[in-house]
Parts: sequence; C-alpha cells; structure tokens
Amino acid sequence: MPNTDSILRIALQKSGRLSEDSFRLFKECGIKFESGTGKLKTSSSNFPAEFLFLRDDDIPGYVEDGVADIGIVGENVFIESNRKAETTYRLGFSKCRLSIAVPRGVEYKGIDDFQGKSIATSYPRILSNFLKEQNVKADIHEISGSVEIAPSIGLAEGVCDIVSSGSTLLSNGLKEVEVIFRSEAILIANKKLSKAKHDTLNKLLFRIKAVQTAQNYKYILLNAPNDKLEDIINMIPGMKSPTIVPLAMEGWSSIHSVLEENQFWENIEAIRSAGAEGILVIPIEKMIY
Repeated sequence: MPNTDSILRIALQKSGRLSEDSFRLFKECGIKFESGTGKLKTSSSNFPAEFLFLRDDDIPGYVEDGVADIGIVGENVFIESNRKAETTYRLGFSKCRLSIAVPRGVEYKGIDDFQGKSIATSYPRILSNFLKEQNVKADIHEISGSVEIAPSIGLAEGVCDIVSSGSTLLSNGLKEVEVIFRSEAILIANKKLSKAKHDTLNKLLFRIKAVQTAQNYKYILLNAPNDKLEDIINMIPGMKSPTIVPLAMEGWSSIHSVLEENQFWENIEAIRSAGAEGILVIPIEKMIY
C-alpha cells in the first residue's frame, strides 16, 4: 500500500475532448483507474493517485485551494481563471485557438475596426488583455454560452470564442479574422505540494515524457549490402549508433535504429537508393533515455 501522504489527487475534466485525451494519456502511462459515467472520484489500482472528475472551469480553483494537487486543463481556461497555480508541464494535445470572428458579409480590415464597437465572449480577461495590447477600446459583453449567436441578435458586432475546426463559426454565418490566443492542455500544480507528493508528481512526469517522446520516434529495421552500410548508417544514425547484425546471406547485414519519424521520411528515398531492402517501421510504446 502506498503512503497516503504521497497519494496525488488529480483533477480531470469529466467529459469532452480534453477528458478523452487525458484518459488516453494515463492509459498509455500504464496507470489504471475506472472512469465510468457519473463517477466523480476514483483511485488508481497501480499508482499512488486519486482522480476527481470536474467541470473544466472548476479545475484551476480546486488546484489553487489544494482540494486537488494537480490538474489537466486547457491553457485558455487556466489563464482566464486567473488562479494561482504552477504550470508544471505543457502536454501538447487538445490544441485550439481563441479567435475573434465577424459576420461573413462584413469587410474586415484589422483589429482597429473594433474601436468603439462590441465583442461577445466567454473569455473577457484574455480578450481584454489582447485589446489593451492593440490599443483598441471596445465593449466586451461577457456571456457564458452560445457566443456565436450574438451578432445575429444585435448584441455585438463580433465574437471571441474557442475555435478548433471552424465549423461552428461557419454554421452560424461567421468568419474567423483574428487569432488572439493559442491553447493546449497543460498540467497545473498546487504551489504548496509536500515533498512526498512532489516525488509522486515527478514519477508521473517521467511516465508522461517517456510516452510522448516515443510518439515522435520509430524503430527502423532494414537489410543492406555490406558495402553500403556506412552510407546508410549516416542517414539513420539513431540515438547513439545503429545495431548491425550479419545476415545468413553472405555480404548482407540487418540495420536496426531508432530515429525521429520526420527524419526517416526525409531520407527514405536516399536510403532505398543506397540499396536498403525489407524496410520495417515499427511504433515505439515507451522511450527512456
């Protein structure tokens, strides 16, 4: 049984895309817990962690107050909340942007078009900071939902809302004209974590980094004539150096290497031209170095 002082209480969004991405991450990290419908709290069976399933807007406050030790939340939600917690790690998934949009029939020349006009948003703090940086004075109408309808009912000349694909704006007769903030999932932590909980957090971060690093790399196996080994090795150097295994067929060897997927695709034609055959590209589940 883990020391209860080291158990990390983790706040996760209870539903939505960020929730799905967060659950997938913990599964890939080998951390098991139940996340059934309607469940508000559960514990991991193989890692010193408890999970709280909350509304995304509540997560920064729970972490600041110490009800949760850490949480995964959209950076846009965290910045807008103005809560005092530490951004511990940028997770890189659930990316979106906060953008200003106007009706499709409106000619837009620049952000100065909003001088003296009004914008409806659920993110007044982020929008206000952006407008101040641009020296634009506009009225901000804070509304909690259905932001896209504001121009059509005469509430505001524009809207500022989260955009992923842009389909919601399009279906409401709007066009995106200014990106004011780019967001992704971040891991935030209470500023007063105990040493024991910090140690557990470090163990969690170790697993997350191992999983995410592996996503960018592939294990490469190929066969090559011995007189071309040096040329091919220079194109797939690996993390330290490739493994060379002689084949039963005289004059040939098998090369095993780990390299970034982009590097592989950039060099694949040259690798084949150098005489490589039987090329296999295998996903890596975890990567520690």
